[in-house]
Amino acid sequence: MAEPQQESELPQSELLYKLDDKPPIPAAVLAALQHVLASFVGIITPTLIIGGVLGLGSEVPYLISMSLIVSGVGTFIQARKFGPVGSGLVALQGTSFAFLSSVLAAGFIAKGRGGGPEEILSLIFGVCFFGAFIEIFLSQFLDRLRTFINPLVTGIVITTIGLSLIKVGMTDLAGGFKAPDFGSLQNLALGFGVLTVIIVLNQSRNAYVRSGAIFFGLILGFIAASVLGKVDFSKVSSMDWLAIPLPFKYGFSFDIEAFIPVALIYLITAIESSGDLTATSMVSQQPIDGDLYRSRIKGGVLGDGINSMIAAIFNTFPNTTFSQNNGVIQLTGIASRYVAFWIAGILVVLGLFPIIGGVFQQLPKPVLGGATLVMFGTVAAAGIRILATLDLDRRTMLIMAVSFGLGLGVATVPDVLKEMPKIVQNIFGSAITVSGLTAIILNTLMPNEPKRLHITATGTASDSGASEVGS
Repeated sequence: MAEPQQESELPQSELLYKLDDKPPIPAAVLAALQHVLASFVGIITPTLIIGGVLGLGSEVPYLISMSLIVSGVGTFIQARKFGPVGSGLVALQGTSFAFLSSVLAAGFIAKGRGGGPEEILSLIFGVCFFGAFIEIFLSQFLDRLRTFINPLVTGIVITTIGLSLIKVGMTDLAGGFKAPDFGSLQNLALGFGVLTVIIVLNQSRNAYVRSGAIFFGLILGFIAASVLGKVDFSKVSSMDWLAIPLPFKYGFSFDIEAFIPVALIYLITAIESSGDLTATSMVSQQPIDGDLYRSRIKGGVLGDGINSMIAAIFNTFPNTTFSQNNGVIQLTGIASRYVAFWIAGILVVLGLFPIIGGVFQQLPKPVLGGATLVMFGTVAAAGIRILATLDLDRRTMLIMAVSFGLGLGVATVPDVLKEMPKIVQNIFGSAITVSGLTAIILNTLMPNEPKRLHITATGTASDSGASEVGS
């Protein structure tokens, strides 16, 4: 009788630890650190942008701390699953970029009336609090709207998410947006060096080396960047040691003009989150069809809305599921929900003790870009993998072509909407939004449903009914 395979000898395509497995603490912590490193900059960047544009000054460090704490709490809620709330997956929550334009618009309304930082934040958090109820309400019907949740729509959305984020990864690899040394040989060497390390380590048959590929790549890149003088810790010592969460610290106000753009983005976020959660299900080797899958999407989007409401209460901006962490799951081979508890704990600690988070902020953009580039590419590949399960007939190909064409067209030529009203730009300026809405509309108007292909034991393909992906 053949001996059972050891974990280190598993095929590369298999998970080392599945959803309900409990990995050893060292493996769980290592995986959690990689998730945090992959998402840290994404969590704090929207706050940095909003703070800079609206002139929030000394309030920004506190807002950053709150964004990390709420992301930790939201991640725990998603993974732990409280009743109907949460997906039960490693769905890391973080501050959403999708809300930037609408949040800034609300801030300018308050600023235009002569308001200072407190008045600006009071209005922003007020409209974001009430807007969260729209996503909460919509989540209760998503499981019945098969036009929204089916392999064709979610595959298109996931692929678009990955493809649109690749530009972010490559920009960071080259040095970061508007960096004075953008594209320098030093930046490219750092970025591609990290990318190469991750690729090489990910091929290892040793479970710990493979699962830690991203972490080791980032650490080696960080050391190399330090030697090259690209790391500056001078600002860390001036940071606060402790940040205490205070509900509605800046007050609470409301304005209908500021509310409408925020409310519309909450509608779009539900579609985007559905795509993210589908990708997480797939890389976690969970079903992406049927009752369990739809229940997870419903609970995940509900959790998304409740976490955004918690974010408004505790002085940070709306949350959503992060895409890059699906790449971490696939590259590390660890899909255990228990890893999310460690992620949550690390994020909360980073928020409570800003000086620790300050060290993470020094991670050079090229080093981060080398890691995120492969993770964003992995997200796009996950979407393609879902689409590959469909019968790619003329109808399906047309929906994909138009959805990708319009979505990526907006991303490539953002000025196409510059003559449109600001609210139109806010809603349709996102490649994910345009691709998702186009796929939903065409899938509804074109009644012939795509069929799933199943490969039989003999290697031949056979059609199943279309009921699982019907609208």
